[in-house]
Amino acid sequence: QVQLVESGGGLVQAGGSLRLSCTASGHAFTDYTMGWFRQAPGKERDFVAAIWRTVPSSNYADSVKGRFTISRDNAKNTVYLQMNSLKPEDTAVYYCAARYGFDIGPKTPYNYWGQGTQVTVSS
Repeated sequence: QVQLVESGGGLVQAGGSLRLSCTASGHAFTDYTMGWFRQAPGKERDFVAAIWRTVPSSNYADSVKGRFTISRDNAKNTVYLQMNSLKPEDTAVYYCAARYGFDIGPKTPYNYWGQGTQVTVSS
């Protein structure tokens, strides 16, 4: 059973930065594509970013390109989401997800999900 635990959310002013972490257990980490998603109140859950084994194999939603960076430390079984230049519209619960194999597409279904961490950006 794959388990994902997110951390790093919080309250930040617009223009600020946060780094989210997601630590995985229960599977061969490097065999999994890792993704970040977010869900704002009253909205559907949206794709944010995904990464295969290394940074060059990554993908981003247009809304976060140039501001967010996904990375992973395979030795620590951890994936990160560095969020810079945050905007109020980035406010959401952010979820980490995992799926077996390589597929960093935004519509890719994921098998495993974390519990989510709240990010609130004040204006």
